[in-house]
Amino acid sequence: MSEPTHASDAGGRAAAGREPTTLLVTLTGKDRPGVTSTVLQTLARGGVEVLDVEQIVLRRRLVLGILVTAPRDWKRLRDDVRATAEALGMQVDVERGEGDNRGRSEGRSHVTIIGSPLAATAMAAIAGRIADSGANIDRIERMARYPVTAIDLHVSGADPERLRAELAAEAARQGVDVAVQPANLLRRGMRLIVMDVDSTLIQGEVIEMIAAHAGCEEEVARVTEAAMRGEIDFEESLRARVALLAGVPASALDEVYDRIELAPGARTLVRTLTRLGYRFAIVSGGFSQVTDRLADDLGIHFSRANQLEVVDGRLTGRIVGDVVDRAGKAVALRDFAAEVGVGTGSVIAIGDGANDLDMLGAAGLGIAYNAKPMVRAAADTAVNVPYLDTILYLLGISREEVEAADREAGITTPAPPL
Repeated sequence: MSEPTHASDAGGRAAAGREPTTLLVTLTGKDRPGVTSTVLQTLARGGVEVLDVEQIVLRRRLVLGILVTAPRDWKRLRDDVRATAEALGMQVDVERGEGDNRGRSEGRSHVTIIGSPLAATAMAAIAGRIADSGANIDRIERMARYPVTAIDLHVSGADPERLRAELAAEAARQGVDVAVQPANLLRRGMRLIVMDVDSTLIQGEVIEMIAAHAGCEEEVARVTEAAMRGEIDFEESLRARVALLAGVPASALDEVYDRIELAPGARTLVRTLTRLGYRFAIVSGGFSQVTDRLADDLGIHFSRANQLEVVDGRLTGRIVGDVVDRAGKAVALRDFAAEVGVGTGSVIAIGDGANDLDMLGAAGLGIAYNAKPMVRAAADTAVNVPYLDTILYLLGISREEVEAADREAGITTPAPPL
């Protein structure tokens, strides 16, 4: 059923099939309380309809843009707005034109740029590539200024997949991270995070820490690195590495757990998204004797990993049951999604190695976190800074919002640098 069309008493709406005549009011100057309401009150006296509003404040300097329908006596309204701006001690520009922003409704994307630091040359290069693609930057907002700088661009007029490919190459040249996501409801509907563990949720590889107790750390590390690069089969490499652990006391697993260091920002990521109703899962080619404890410690809902066989208090060098390998991680992701009751399109997967590729591909958003080159090339986006909570910015959650929520919960966060 079609909606009825109403003619505007102010004469701003054109006949059916034509775009309305509009006025764009742009106000700039020192910000203070009441500026926006004062300008809107002036516009209200003209009987106009508000079509769009954008406002930003940078170092207490306000830029306010209001798009309204234009009344028949639009010059009088223009003069009233100018008088209001003068009384406020601000500058104003009133521009008459045709239409609103609907012409760029196609191909909307969120382009998130992350740098540490984020140089102006990098921003210029990314903006240049966006322009070259025929797209337009409609809005820019800062997501964080420390420990990284994260800027979110609202872009329209280009296919997100094509834009992602073009910007990925420029990001590599500039040494920054760029994530491109379609601006649709799916981004808001993400409700399950599935993470790798070793070198993602935690720093380092658990199997190498266990190997230190067996005196074979270097050999295990060499095989691990080859497996993560995809040079050898993961299951084959895992069984060979675990065999080297035969005879290690099971108590060594407790010592290893006590030495584990989480990735910076890991607790913040889990804490923040859990507040928002997300569910978390970890899936690992490592060992359940460690990952289950991690899940309990962090409040993670699901965990799946390999189980080391223990007999008479010592590791046997064997694994109990099927190996959680590359394919097994993707299976686990689908199982977790089914248990939560969401489709795989509502899942975010995070990993760093070749055995994470199927899992990243199965998710609605696959994030390569400080990953090997082949994983970065295959993932939807890559984050190459050592802060796991940077992923919050890809979801439209700012550092300021995270800290405000922590303050309400009585959690102290470090003060930002000046």
